[in-house]
Amino acid sequence: MSMVQGPPGVDLRLRYFRYMPANVYPQVAAGVYFAIGVILIIQTIRSKAQAWLYVLAGTAIFEAVGYAFRAACVYETTLALFLLQLLIILLPINAIALFNYKVTGKIISDSLTAKPKYLWLRPKFVYWFYFASDVFSVLMQGAGGAMMGKVTTRAKAKTVALIGLCVQLLFLGCYMTTTVYVWRKPEYIVHAGPRDKSPQAAKRKVMINIISTTTLLYVRSIYRIAEFADNTIYSTEWAFYVFDTLVIFFAFVIYIVLFIGPNFPRKSAGLEKQLSYISVEEANAQSLSTRLTDKDY
Repeated sequence: MSMVQGPPGVDLRLRYFRYMPANVYPQVAAGVYFAIGVILIIQTIRSKAQAWLYVLAGTAIFEAVGYAFRAACVYETTLALFLLQLLIILLPINAIALFNYKVTGKIISDSLTAKPKYLWLRPKFVYWFYFASDVFSVLMQGAGGAMMGKVTTRAKAKTVALIGLCVQLLFLGCYMTTTVYVWRKPEYIVHAGPRDKSPQAAKRKVMINIISTTTLLYVRSIYRIAEFADNTIYSTEWAFYVFDTLVIFFAFVIYIVLFIGPNFPRKSAGLEKQLSYISVEEANAQSLSTRLTDKDY
């Protein structure tokens, strides 16, 4: 396959990427992310989880498609291929943040005894406020990515993308604060799956999952900000594979190992029984404590 050239003597790979993209790595990444997507689909089906959990599998498959386009760029780089690989790799990751927002919102809304006193703890606010911030971030990053193809607009493109990434970083930090608060409050409980020893253990697993993956998203966002702000980092391919490809890969590994599908089943009536069970256990513990105190006297 012949290499498409721009001006005489200018390789379009250098023009768009600022380096000669390495072979093999994008093919491996595409295969790995596709396998991750398949595994997540199987896990979601087997756990009879709610439909929104398929977002994870869809994100992994989109990543695989993005790296497939990047692999094509190794052999024939065009503006269309460059923009496709850039946008498909850059934007779907925002769906992971959206997924985590949904998890926290579901925990709040499913907890029957919890009555949020603050606006920032209301389920609809948690989901839609962070969803709106995510959409704004996606639009800004998408606009910046689309402008990267032209040398004349590249400086403006970086500024636009930086604004989107900084917004994402800000709201990820706010979301982490909300999630830690929900974790510490016992009134917010999680449906226990077949392998969870108790609702408390289920909640700990879910919280470790979303806090760990959100932290990795934070690392990735910091890298992306540094990449757009510093031409040296932008022109370094190994940093992209370490701080983007590997970081998101580890996030997906966490999602698979600590899979939360069983904690959000389609039929969640069992949550009321678990809540009653917790109340009985707490009442028994309080009664035992009272009897022991009376005995001392």
